[in-house]
Amino acid sequence: MQDLTITLVQTELAWHDARENLERFDGIIRTIDGPVDCILLPEMFSTGFTMRPEELAEGMDGSAVACLRRWADQSGADVAGSLIVNEDGRYYNRLVWARPGGDLVTYDKRHLFRMAGEDGVYSAGRDTATIDIRGWKVRPFICYDLRFPVWTRNGGLAYDVAVFVANWPAQRSLHWKTLLRARAIENQCYVVGVNRIGTDGNGVSYSGDSCVIDFTGNLPVDMGDSRGVRTAVLSHERLREYRESFPAWKDADAYDLEP
Repeated sequence: MQDLTITLVQTELAWHDARENLERFDGIIRTIDGPVDCILLPEMFSTGFTMRPEELAEGMDGSAVACLRRWADQSGADVAGSLIVNEDGRYYNRLVWARPGGDLVTYDKRHLFRMAGEDGVYSAGRDTATIDIRGWKVRPFICYDLRFPVWTRNGGLAYDVAVFVANWPAQRSLHWKTLLRARAIENQCYVVGVNRIGTDGNGVSYSGDSCVIDFTGNLPVDMGDSRGVRTAVLSHERLREYRESFPAWKDADAYDLEP
């Protein structure tokens, strides 16, 4: 199987200003060179992490989703990030994964961050999503999901890459780094974490620390607090060999989640 090439975009986000953010990402994505399989943006990339969805939410026919579609077509890569979606009178923190040609895959954040009141204004998702990219299985999650290993468990090797898009505060950066590494080791997969930098409208600071972690816990990409893009090439052959030589996944406990 061919290698998978993933580009991470780490930047500040303009507070509650979708136009500025979409223009910013438009410029960044235009600078990405070479063939790339997917481009990953942070959580709520068009607004910042906010509890005011009634002012900022859009439908699936809105400008942010349209931009994701356009960026995918222009770059020839899948492009994904989460945004605020209003659907049937409910608000969702929804990751939208756009594919060249117009197809979309969505994932609604399962674990809502109660310490910020997210559980009071957004509706939780119920289902996982898995994207197939040239034979690679990629499963996206959103920020607070990272703390819940039962939800992210890779039962039966259901995926090869776990993606976490986030607005993860600097004051808990140690948790971010530690939990991402744990998810990679325990699930015997690659993990990609994409976070923002800067300070939001509530005065919360973000240190970035976007990274790629392999199945042994090593970090081939660690962006620190720098603005920019980084690209990683993931080897499925190395992943396959590791899973065969150290098949801990075969001894995982079986379970079913309640709805």
